[in-house]
Amino acid sequence: MHSKQEHKLKIFWLQGLTCNGNAHSFLNLEYLEELLEKIEFLYHPLLPAKETLSEMAKCKTSCDILIFEGAYDPSLKRADTFVDTMLHYYAKKAKYIIAVGTCASFGGIFKASSPQTNSGILFNEEQESGPLQGYSAKIINLSGCPVHPEWLGSTLNMIVDKHPVVLDKEHRPKELYSSLVHHGCTRNEYFEWKIDADDFGQKEGCLFYKQGCRAPMTHGSCNTILWNGVNSKTRSGTPCFGCTESDFPRTDLFETKTNMSIPVDAPLGVPKRAYLTLTGIAKTFHIKRLEEPLIDYKNDN
Repeated sequence: MHSKQEHKLKIFWLQGLTCNGNAHSFLNLEYLEELLEKIEFLYHPLLPAKETLSEMAKCKTSCDILIFEGAYDPSLKRADTFVDTMLHYYAKKAKYIIAVGTCASFGGIFKASSPQTNSGILFNEEQESGPLQGYSAKIINLSGCPVHPEWLGSTLNMIVDKHPVVLDKEHRPKELYSSLVHHGCTRNEYFEWKIDADDFGQKEGCLFYKQGCRAPMTHGSCNTILWNGVNSKTRSGTPCFGCTESDFPRTDLFETKTNMSIPVDAPLGVPKRAYLTLTGIAKTFHIKRLEEPLIDYKNDN
């Protein structure tokens, strides 16, 4: 348990182009009530807050943490909008700036719909060319579509506890994004022996070889910090879409591009030639235990 803070960190949750997915995801944080005892929202689009958005738009106060959700649209600079003004004013005042979700981090889905304009607040996909480049030292990217509530909760707790937030080259916390979604996947033995899942929702088989799963090349802890404590995409029989990466969303999300039945993209960090060799060898074996259904509903009754 954390001791009660004399000074609650003041947070301003500002939105750009967004579907509200990250704000809603945050509401699923298991220890949200405990966290709210240590922080104070000056404004949040869904939670009770100290100020209204109209009051925050007057730019007469300051915040410790600026959270930005959604993609940045350059049209926000128009004279009849105030989001751009608030973004730069509070970015200057804040000690930390958190880009919550892939749209705020890299542009995401809104970048895909308008590739010439929309971007994240620091990165435009992998290029550092967003509107807050001058504040890059303050920026923490929490990519995900939406972000896992635990990832945001953990980051806020690290800041509250004055624990260093070590970042990767894309400004994501290494404690949350240093591993791959592939790590902790319950289908890894199927992956090793190249046994495919024939359809979605099945308990058996790997989703990498036919169904477009990006887990072996996607940074994130989805399979070690489970959603709602119980599940993940791959555990439910759905391929990972690679939503934490700067190139999300990709086309043909449910398809694996192959060459002679072998995926064109090798797992991250694995030499292509070595991967092709291992895959070819593994496909020559037949592991009866893995080729059978885990539960035979027809014969086990």
